[in-house]
Amino acid sequence: MGSPVDTDSDAQLVSRAVTDLARQTRFPIVFAGLETAGAVPITAVAGARTHNLDGLVVHQGRGLGGAAMIEKRPRLALDYRTARSITHDYDRVILGEGIATLFAVPIVVAGRSRGIVYCGSWSQAPVGDLVARPAFRAADSIATELRVRDEVERRLRSMTPPEAAPPALSPSAQEDLRESFAELRSIAASMSDAALRQRLAAVEARLASISREEGDGGEGLDVRLSPRELDVLACCALGATNAEIGAQLSLREGTVKSYLQSAMSKLDASTRHAAVAKARRAGLLP
Repeated sequence: MGSPVDTDSDAQLVSRAVTDLARQTRFPIVFAGLETAGAVPITAVAGARTHNLDGLVVHQGRGLGGAAMIEKRPRLALDYRTARSITHDYDRVILGEGIATLFAVPIVVAGRSRGIVYCGSWSQAPVGDLVARPAFRAADSIATELRVRDEVERRLRSMTPPEAAPPALSPSAQEDLRESFAELRSIAASMSDAALRQRLAAVEARLASISREEGDGGEGLDVRLSPRELDVLACCALGATNAEIGAQLSLREGTVKSYLQSAMSKLDASTRHAAVAKARRAGLLP
């Protein structure tokens, strides 16, 4: 099965990676795609001289890329036309494009191949570590984004809607709720996908509303905190120090202190604990 993320978002992710790789690599042609139902449609191409790669779908175990996916390791065909260790299902496409040397790097997430990044040359060209490194970085970058998306999707699926929440939350359940909220804030801060960030924001609001329904209904405070101010307060709610918050959010300790002071000012709170309490009563934190 493919990623649960929508295909438009997948295509944009691959397109960005291919565009960046084309600028960094010595290979004149770069193309890539993500796996769907056991096959990899090539959705992004940079540097092609013909339209031979248009519509190419690579199946696991077939060709150089298919072998790389099965083996979960990079594969190189220095002379693609005469390579004996691969099937030649896609000769018409690859040789028709004029590719002589082809390098394929699988995109591996949690032990499963999720796609392929290809680099090719018109003539036979040696591929050492320095030449291969940009392709490795591109595959790793895509894999990291997919890993984050998978985690976000898993959390979204596991969330219980407010109307199905139990009538009362135990202290341990309340603490789990707050930890989940803080972790979702941290994940959202690292996301480049705007649609997923919006979905995360909706889940965060649901988490806060679950807690608010258990309390006094809120004070009706009209307070607007910036995303980073809310991130910092969410970590404060778990008892984290400024140094620990900085490490979790990839911020300098001084920057954390600045966000915290700003949030305290907006909430008219003299301590971080008072700020957290007021943010909870205002429905900004669970």
